[in-house]
Amino acid sequence: MPPKILTILGPTASGKTRLAVELALMYNGEVVSADSMQIYRRMDIGTAKPTRSEMRGVPHHMLDVADPEEDFSVARYVQLAVPCIEDILSRGRLPILAGGTGLYIDSLLSGRTFAAFSPENPLRRELEEQFAQEGGEAMLAELARVDPDSARKLHPNDAKRIIRALEVYRSTGRTIAQHNRETQTLPPRYEALYIGLRFQDRADLWDRIDRRVDRMLERGLLEEVRTLLESGLSPRCTAMQAIGYKELAPAAACPERLPAAVEELKLRSRQYAKRQLTWFRRNPAVHWFSWDKNPDFVKARRFSTDCAQGFGLV
Repeated sequence: MPPKILTILGPTASGKTRLAVELALMYNGEVVSADSMQIYRRMDIGTAKPTRSEMRGVPHHMLDVADPEEDFSVARYVQLAVPCIEDILSRGRLPILAGGTGLYIDSLLSGRTFAAFSPENPLRRELEEQFAQEGGEAMLAELARVDPDSARKLHPNDAKRIIRALEVYRSTGRTIAQHNRETQTLPPRYEALYIGLRFQDRADLWDRIDRRVDRMLERGLLEEVRTLLESGLSPRCTAMQAIGYKELAPAAACPERLPAAVEELKLRSRQYAKRQLTWFRRNPAVHWFSWDKNPDFVKARRFSTDCAQGFGLV
């Protein structure tokens, strides 16, 4: 049987970090972040990265493991997170996976493997140059000849995925579609108890998101964005596409654009929360705990404990 771990998931601003810490304190646990933006160094405020006081002495893993300039991927996340969880288990402690990036959570818990690649691979640079010279239509047509399943799902402007699919085929002689079909049959890597957090009234979540954005600005989010850009970070890199950074980047150089940028940030955050809920609701194994207007962590701990005991986790 695969090892058992606890997973706390839900939309942004739903209280995942605090509940994970409180359960870790109760059950000798350590937290493993499943947030696709908290992996970046120097991006603290906009990613709602837990502060030392919020961690309350609980070890946290998978924070600050990449520079914003890096092209991070779900494959690399799994590659780094699995040893963290294995180390926690080897020390007799409880791994608590906590975050809102559904793809990271699903990929880590499943037995899925990823075709190896390296951004420094000469083939990658060759394909990037070919894409720049020939364009997306030609490259997608080439992909369609060897991997029609993947090509049908891609747009000619999706340079990253087209290049990746061709890289896998040229390197291995197998398509990404073949690889994915084969790995879907593998047993799960971990047996997870899923605790999901949400609000009974969606309007309360929207209000909580808006207030969180206001607090981020008070803590210096605009200055954080400006510092990243002044360091030479391209506004087009993956890290700067994160919600909070993309919207505020124009205001970093033009302060009069800040009010509109803040409203855009709040809107995008609410839209992201909707997408997160849609993703997580597809999983029938999630035990949902619904907050009233004001989160009650005593009730949430009791609910989580009941679930954990029934699951044989504690």
